[in-house]
Amino acid sequence: WSVQDNTITYRLFVILLPPPGHCFSLERDTTGQLPARKPRIRVELECMCLREQLLGCGLCFLHHPNGKLEKDQRSYLLHTLCTDSYLDVEKTARWFQMLVRTAWLLLPQSHHCQLTVLPSSNSCVFQLTSASTMNACTEMMLAAQEGSSGTYTN
Repeated sequence: WSVQDNTITYRLFVILLPPPGHCFSLERDTTGQLPARKPRIRVELECMCLREQLLGCGLCFLHHPNGKLEKDQRSYLLHTLCTDSYLDVEKTARWFQMLVRTAWLLLPQSHHCQLTVLPSSNSCVFQLTSASTMNACTEMMLAAQEGSSGTYTN
């Protein structure tokens, strides 16, 4: 966090988790290594058969005999947050900004403070303004974890 003039600015990472039946994997270069440049995040279907058998919850979109289930679930995820099976930073940021706007309206503080979503194509930046002389600005930077590794990218 930092303070400048009459504004307190907070910056934080928001870790995105893939929905059940999906996983994130970082794009690799031709040698199989992570590239030095910012890698793209691929969204892939993940086998849930064992979990389905053991816990009796969820369906395996990868192996479920009803192909329509896989197609509907996958097309919703791909259409909302992805471009060509890769997580789209701009689509995800817009989706997250809409989520914050919608959630803000449900909070009691929304009657006393104004929430303004500031333009950003790769994060969610918003400012809270109230009758007080101090404003608050928050930047939420989106990050994804690759599998169960400690590797994050934003």
